[in-house]
Amino acid sequence: MPTYEYGCRDCRKRVAVFQTYVEYGRSEVVCPNCGSRNLKRLISRVRIARSEDSRIENMGDPDSWGDVDEEDPRAMARMMRRMGKELGEDLPPEFDEVVDRLEAGDDPEDIEGSLPDMGGGGDMAWED
Repeated sequence: MPTYEYGCRDCRKRVAVFQTYVEYGRSEVVCPNCGSRNLKRLISRVRIARSEDSRIENMGDPDSWGDVDEEDPRAMARMMRRMGKELGEDLPPEFDEVVDRLEAGDDPEDIEGSLPDMGGGGDMAWED
């Protein structure tokens, strides 16, 4: 069933209501939060499906990074969050820990020193 978005004029919440095409415009809509019938139809957000190549290409473009100041841990955290979302994959818990600490203003050098080797580390024997 399609989802239609409404704004409740009483509780001021944005709500999603599932309706069939037949019900839309014919059935009265009720706010699931407060029960009000005083709702206004909103334009739904648009989602665009993108390929992995497109997402990676976008991350490689420095213009898409925004206001990154390498000296500002909070700016680095914002960029990392955007890049994490762009990947669209589950990231390890260490990623969230690093970003949370950057958002709190922790020094990147301190963060790096306090975490175990995140690159897989250890001695690797490279074979020819």
